[in-house]
Amino acid sequence: MKTVDVIYRYQADAPARHRPSDSDEARLRLDEGNRTFAALLDQVKDEHGRTERVVPVDARDLGLISGQIGTPTQHPFAAVLGCSDARVPIELIFNEGPNDLFVVRVAGNVLGTDVLGSLKFAVEHLNGSVKLIVVLGHSGCGAVTSAVDVFLDPGDYLPLATKHSLRNILDRLLVVIQTCARKLATAFGPEVAHRPRYREALIEASIVTNAALAAYSIQQGVGTNEAGELQAVYGVYLLETREVWAPHAGDTKGVGLAAAPHDLAGFVDLGGAIVRSERIARLLG
Repeated sequence: MKTVDVIYRYQADAPARHRPSDSDEARLRLDEGNRTFAALLDQVKDEHGRTERVVPVDARDLGLISGQIGTPTQHPFAAVLGCSDARVPIELIFNEGPNDLFVVRVAGNVLGTDVLGSLKFAVEHLNGSVKLIVVLGHSGCGAVTSAVDVFLDPGDYLPLATKHSLRNILDRLLVVIQTCARKLATAFGPEVAHRPRYREALIEASIVTNAALAAYSIQQGVGTNEAGELQAVYGVYLLETREVWAPHAGDTKGVGLAAAPHDLAGFVDLGGAIVRSERIARLLG
């Protein structure tokens, strides 16, 4: 059996870790961290081999230095809106440690007022440390899957009539799903809905569209800018490969995080990139 040890190493006398100076550097660091994490098992050549990954952690970030005065300062370089799913350990999959990421998690990574308020707090009250806002969905998302099933069989919505908290999540997702269904029908014809893996393709297309839409909305609500000081990006963590996937115009593979669309034309281009992506095409056969 292959063994991978992930070690968080605290050293009191170690120099402080370099922190990204702008949004581009922050995105590159997260992309590189995910590539490192995704490749961990590939580094073990023997079936009974072992490898390890060391994540250096500044002991000052957790108050582990003897005689340290005051509480540690919060200085994450990125804020991440992710799903509550327990299979998506956000710091781990980006190869980061404590005090590197400001993480907000909610089922389906839907963008409600509490979530947007939390992200605004990070941007406005953490002394400018946040350089990037990430919306991270994940493959096989349970919330999106439930919403797709309601879309395909509206009768499933009736048992939720009195469950207002669940309806609040599903209702936000249904608009995205309806849009994705129309895009798939336009690209492949109405008969696409009868293909064996259509439901799965609709789920995965909706997951990435939902992440991109949330990133766009954050862009508008928080006030990101073109100067590179603060940007919003999106991606989908693939449970089966441990990689982050984000199709966008001109890239059918879509490896790594992608910038959020800036306008309606950008969403039209994104919709085309999603339905033409290798992942969705493979699901549809």
